[in-house]
Amino acid sequence: MTLTPARPVVDRPVGGRLVDQFEFGLDAPICLTWELTYACNLACIHCLSSSGRRDPDELSTQECKALIDEFERMQVFYVNIGGGEPTVRPDFWELLDYAVEHHVGVKFSTNGFRITPERAERLAATDYVDVQVSLDGATPEVNDAIRGRGTFDAALRAMANMQAAGMKDFKLSVVCTRHNIGQLDEFKAIADTYGAQLRLTRLRPSGRGADVWDDLHPLPEQQRELYDWLVGRGDQVLTGDSFFHLSAFGDALPGLNLCGAGRVVCLVDPVGDVYACPVAIHDRFKAGNVRGEGGFDGVWKESELFLDLRNPQTGGGCTTCSAFDSCRGGCMAAKFFTGLPLDGPDPECVKGNAEHLERGAAPGSSQDHSHTGTVRNAPVPLVLGPTRNGGPVSACDQSPLVPDRRWEKG
Repeated sequence: MTLTPARPVVDRPVGGRLVDQFEFGLDAPICLTWELTYACNLACIHCLSSSGRRDPDELSTQECKALIDEFERMQVFYVNIGGGEPTVRPDFWELLDYAVEHHVGVKFSTNGFRITPERAERLAATDYVDVQVSLDGATPEVNDAIRGRGTFDAALRAMANMQAAGMKDFKLSVVCTRHNIGQLDEFKAIADTYGAQLRLTRLRPSGRGADVWDDLHPLPEQQRELYDWLVGRGDQVLTGDSFFHLSAFGDALPGLNLCGAGRVVCLVDPVGDVYACPVAIHDRFKAGNVRGEGGFDGVWKESELFLDLRNPQTGGGCTTCSAFDSCRGGCMAAKFFTGLPLDGPDPECVKGNAEHLERGAAPGSSQDHSHTGTVRNAPVPLVLGPTRNGGPVSACDQSPLVPDRRWEKG
């Protein structure tokens, strides 16, 4: 499936800026996200993959190892492992070791509950492993309303364990919302306390994030506050190119400032489906499956969707804006999940160009793994401000920690 009618492939330019080269794609992704499982012991209200319950068709241990072998052959230098909560998988530590042994570095995101002192020591002793601990409020009141009861303490405890084990440069990862933009300095102080590096990412309206988007995404004046803060600390804070739409305010933020979907970025989900973007887990952006005849390599190099994305995009009406070269029209996924045209402005366009556009029906998720009963670490039902109505809270009737013997099969 293509995003636009098929167009002839345009030849890659010779020389020029690196970002212009990246628009035409690479032989292997430089930012590959691999969701190992949708199982999670939490029920975060903004979860972009609607995680909670594992999918019964998840890749087995042997299939995961075969995929790592393929990454090694393609010279994929590292993978961003997420979920769900990846440490919930019984074979997580085995797969981590296997990846490192096969020259594929691992950066994984965790809520921290399972980062014990013993596991922290193991991580500190392993080369080519980076850890991102998620925290979405600099106080328990703000964080636990989003991530669940006790999650603030669990994140700080995990960072304390890694610091005590001598681990350096692990990350404190924050999704920016209208309730924590005013805490940026506090987040930086927390990161500094534990010897971590602060990483800020953008809230996206996908998965359960679509349900709380209107209540949680930063207000226009907060977008400016965030931009100014990042400009002043660009050499100290990571963003993963989350905020290139903010570059329309003035100077470009550090990074590619480019939508890398299908060009330098992609996602492999727990059942082996490959998507153009880690925040666009929807059938519209599915390019194939690693279980297919050509494997991951074939999907990356030959899928019709990816080949189309590697043609220069038109930019639509945004090309007439003076800021187009800076923001490139913003985030494809954010536009899609808010019902805006893909060649139109970002829903958080700092010029206000999306405010009066007629929106189509928001597509919603094409899959949902949310818990269906009670969950121990449910979000705390706090009212944080007049713009927040509490948002939907998913629950769980099935423990994600129940062993799945299928993982032991080849």
